[in-house]
Amino acid sequence: MSRPTTALRLMAAAGAAALLLSACGSSSSSSSAPAGSSTSSASGSAVAGAPAWCGSKQTTLGLTDGFGGNSWRLVTTAAAKDEIAKCPSVTDFTYADGQGDTQKAISDIQGLVAKGVGALVVFPDAGSAILPALQSAYQAGVVTVPYRVNPGGTDGKDYTVWVGADFVTDGKNWATWINKNLPNGGNILFLSGPAGNSQGVDELKGLQSTLTPGKYTFIGQSPFEVTNWDPAKTQQVLSAAIAKYPKIDVIVSDFGPSLVGALPEFEKSNRSIPALVTSDGNVLSCFYEAHKAKNPDFKLFTVATGNDNARLAVDWAVAQATGGTPPSSKQFEAPVFEDSVSGTPNPVTCKSDLPGDIYLSAQMSGADQAKLLK
Repeated sequence: MSRPTTALRLMAAAGAAALLLSACGSSSSSSSAPAGSSTSSASGSAVAGAPAWCGSKQTTLGLTDGFGGNSWRLVTTAAAKDEIAKCPSVTDFTYADGQGDTQKAISDIQGLVAKGVGALVVFPDAGSAILPALQSAYQAGVVTVPYRVNPGGTDGKDYTVWVGADFVTDGKNWATWINKNLPNGGNILFLSGPAGNSQGVDELKGLQSTLTPGKYTFIGQSPFEVTNWDPAKTQQVLSAAIAKYPKIDVIVSDFGPSLVGALPEFEKSNRSIPALVTSDGNVLSCFYEAHKAKNPDFKLFTVATGNDNARLAVDWAVAQATGGTPPSSKQFEAPVFEDSVSGTPNPVTCKSDLPGDIYLSAQMSGADQAKLLK
């Protein structure tokens, strides 16, 4: 994946003005109890024709990203917007991009609380550094739902509910594939996002609990090489690792498309690209199709990249703010998506007529994602 373009950054930054759902209306969600208390979900009734999580009590909703400047975040934000549009009780939606600046991400949360939103969905990239802002929003009576990255804290005390993803299972799925397809062991290079992020930590737990003991060695920085999920930094980190380690048998990454820029370094060094165990992306699948013939060790296994985690977080936030029925689960489960060896559940699929920056595992169609990215 190439570095996010200026157009993409402007698109993300413009979200606050552009992502309005219907005729403006004020939130009617006022309560003396903290958001997330029983009074939040007990009032109201389901709206006819709407999902069960959409209650009849009107509210407004804000969505904040710690970093919104890549295609994955744009598709994820669009998924959230699409989900919100299913509930007519949400009368206004505002988006804010922290642009990789923790202080701005905190200010964005504080600004939306000051604006008077009834519900707030937060991607807390900076982890525990965001927790005080979440606590303040919750105590101010805002339904507060952090998702995907664990900020620390406790449901019903520091925020309404944390809607995570089952990253431990991702790690277990990756390890199961490694055990089967590299049974003689080898060196594993593991790349994740910001230092200490809960996604990478949980994935490592799953990997270590499932890999055959004594056969595999993790190389590189511990617990993982830090990339901030930024394609430019990923290319820098991976290029350095290729130069440093003469033997890399498998690369594990929780943002597969970001690897593409550096993988040709293996070929330049007369080395085969190793097995990749990662998340999906059209640019990665197309890269695999273009390079597999010249790289005998190149195998690809992916799990869904998780854009639709945002939908589950929205469902929880709207249910709590409007009196709807909350979902049955607090965790998004990303299914296994592609396997170049077995072809199950899907073979590697390249849509060469669509942009590289789309994710075919997402609920939103590839064609609709392509329109979004223009």
